[in-house]
Amino acid sequence: MPCEADPETTDGELPGLLPPGLRSELISFRRDLHMHPELGNREFRTTAQVRARLEKAGLRPRTLANGTGLICDIGRDGASYAATGGRRPVLALRADLDALPIPDTKTVPYRSTIPKMAHACGHDVHTTVVLGAGLVLADLAEQGLLPNPVRLIFQPAEEVLPGGALDAIECGALDGVGRIIAVHCDPKVEVGRLGLRTGPITSACDRLEVRLAGPGGHTARPHLTTDLVTAAARVATDVPAVLARRADARSGLSLTWGRLETGHAPNVIPQHAELSGTVRCLDLAAWREAADLVHAAVDEVATLHRAKTEISYIRGVPPVVNDADVTGLLRRAMAARRGRYSLEDTEQSLGGEDFSWYLEHVPGAMARLGVRPVGDTTRRDLHCGDFDVDEEAIAVGVELFTAAALLDGNRM
Repeated sequence: MPCEADPETTDGELPGLLPPGLRSELISFRRDLHMHPELGNREFRTTAQVRARLEKAGLRPRTLANGTGLICDIGRDGASYAATGGRRPVLALRADLDALPIPDTKTVPYRSTIPKMAHACGHDVHTTVVLGAGLVLADLAEQGLLPNPVRLIFQPAEEVLPGGALDAIECGALDGVGRIIAVHCDPKVEVGRLGLRTGPITSACDRLEVRLAGPGGHTARPHLTTDLVTAAARVATDVPAVLARRADARSGLSLTWGRLETGHAPNVIPQHAELSGTVRCLDLAAWREAADLVHAAVDEVATLHRAKTEISYIRGVPPVVNDADVTGLLRRAMAARRGRYSLEDTEQSLGGEDFSWYLEHVPGAMARLGVRPVGDTTRRDLHCGDFDVDEEAIAVGVELFTAAALLDGNRM
């Protein structure tokens, strides 16, 4: 069911539609990024490509301190901004630059040229959308049609806990910012549509590393040593079950393992085992207690099997909690561009997003940008090697952001 559009409307058609020539350029730009993915904090080429295009438009981007990611302001020197005495808070548009360490399994001409790396989460689209919006808004600012300054934030390392958003914030990305918005590709949502939700839209996400140790021995005499393979197996299966009874079920606390390694020979009980996984949580209060609960559960299960433990619990990101007013801004912007029936309600996911760190400082909202081709019933998901998008989503995202910037200027 589409969500109810905000009753507030605008008179006439908003400027800031994507010109056909720029539309084609942005598709080419996105494909170039897709062919040259870079991992978190190594996005040097990507940063250079974005910077060059912004500078070509006469803008003055600033690269972040570690050499990847950048910030670019639009409209600060305009007459409309000067008329406010420079007191208008900035609207920030955020994108993330990094790719994932997984192979690209598609056969398209623009598939990744880098082995075992792929833009399998849509960050190439996010980057292209914010770039395109910035170029359109810069043109509007030159015409005196941009009522409020806008900041573009291209951050590194979203996929690296606790996230490159913290580095961007430390470099002043939020200085003077009053609101921040972002989109995330969603392969479950049809292109041309936008998923919105007020309140929590993602979950907290932490990383867990567990190392088990024992004296090892011969598989013929497991009773004389610590059977570390069995201990690791029990930790893998029993700890999630223990947590399910120690945490309020409504919190959605979930431990899922992604790696278990132990042993080298079939007749040798190993001395070491390692497990790693993620802890996800829907509820902020439960997230704050999760580390203690996980530590206790791992120790309890490992002790039953006489295994010594070394636990590394790495705090990741809190949930993204969408502000009601900023969510309303995105709703009005999308309705102005594509009509109110282009909007749909979306659920809170168990995915983590470091956009949440920005929302610890300023109100903001993230929307789910539809990228599934119309009529396509193929099931694809994020973080999979065959992930791809309908590139019409780029135009949708650009025009959403330009409309949001124009409508945001109407606030006091």
